[in-house]
Amino acid sequence: MKTLKINLWFVTVLLLTTYSYAQAVVTTPKRSPRAEFSQTFGITKVTIEYGAPKVKVARGDRTGKVWGQLVPFGLQKINFAGKGEIPWRAGADENTIITFSTDVKVEGKDLKTGTYGLHMIIKDEKNVTVIFSKNTSSWGSFWYTPNEDVLRVDVEMRDNAFHDVLNYSATKLDTKQAEFSLSWENKQIPFNVSADTPVLVTDNLKDELRGQFGFGWKGKFQAAQYLTRVNHEPELALQWINESIGVQKMFQNLSLKANILFQQGKIKEAMPLLDEAADMANNNQLNGLGYVLMTNKQLDKAISYFELNVKRNPKDANVYNSLGEAYKAKGQNKEALKMFKKSNTLNPPKFVKDSNDQFIKELQGK
Repeated sequence: MKTLKINLWFVTVLLLTTYSYAQAVVTTPKRSPRAEFSQTFGITKVTIEYGAPKVKVARGDRTGKVWGQLVPFGLQKINFAGKGEIPWRAGADENTIITFSTDVKVEGKDLKTGTYGLHMIIKDEKNVTVIFSKNTSSWGSFWYTPNEDVLRVDVEMRDNAFHDVLNYSATKLDTKQAEFSLSWENKQIPFNVSADTPVLVTDNLKDELRGQFGFGWKGKFQAAQYLTRVNHEPELALQWINESIGVQKMFQNLSLKANILFQQGKIKEAMPLLDEAADMANNNQLNGLGYVLMTNKQLDKAISYFELNVKRNPKDANVYNSLGEAYKAKGQNKEALKMFKKSNTLNPPKFVKDSNDQFIKELQGK
C-alpha cells in the first residue's frame, strides 16, 4: 500500500513536471492551429491572424451548438486573469489580431492604420458587436478591458453553409471596399471595410514621384493615367501628363493628354496631339485612337485614322472591320458593307468574323 502511494505521488510529480517544461522545450501541434488570412483591395491590405478551431474538437466531441453554448451569448463573467466580463476572442487561444495597412472605415466608422485585437460579443442568434482593441498581446480575451476599445460596430450574423474549421474570408471586393467574414459551424459574421482609395493612391503617387519614379516619362504618365481612369483631381492629371511629355514625347502620353482634353471639352486642343500620336502609333494604337474619336463623336477624323490604318496594314482583317464600323456609324452603309466583306476574305480571327457576319446580316437586311 505504501509502495502504491509512492508510485502515485511519483506519477503526479512527473506529469506536473512534464507539463511545466513542455511548452518551453517541446514543439507539438496545437489543437487549434494558428492561421492567417489577408486580402488587398485598392492599396489597402487587411490581415487577420487567429486560432482556427474545429467544431468537434471545440465541443470535445460532445453534442450541442457552437453559438449560444460553446460561444455564449453576451459577455462571459470570469474570476481569474483580468477578472471581469469578457467578449469572445473571435478565434482560439492567443489574441485574434487584425492589421490595416491604411486608414479605413469599418461599417462606415473611421479606424486608423495599425494592428488591433479583434473580439466579438455574440448578443443572440442574429446580433453581434465587433470590437477593435488597442491591446494585441494578451491571451484570448481573458485580460480584455473596455477602456482599451478603439472601435465597436454592430453587425448581423447570418446563416451559412457548414464550416467545420473556423476561418476568415473576404467577398464583395472592389477597389474601394471588401466584406470580411468569420465563418464557423452554420453561421457567418460579416463586417464591411472600406477606404478612400483614390485619395490614398494619389497621396502615395505624390510620394513615389519624388523618388526614382519621378525621373523619365513613364512614372508621371502612369500616375496621370490612374487619375484619369478614376476621374480624380483632373488638374493634377493634366500637370503630370504635361511633365511626362516634357521629358519625352511618346504615343502613350500624347494620346492620354488628348483624352484628358476631350473629357474637359477642349476638342480643338486635343486634335493636334492625336495627330502627333498617330504618327508614332502601331496598328493597335492607331485603331484605338479611331475608337477614342468615335466615342467623342468625331466620326470624320476617326474614319481618316482607320483609313490610314488600312493603308498601313492592308492584310489585317481587324482594321477593315474597324473602318466598317466607322462608316456604318456615319451612315455610309454601302462602304461599310464592303469593308466587312473584305475583312472576311483575310482569314479573320473568330471574334472579328463574328462581328463582320453580324454587321453584314444587319446591313443586307435593310
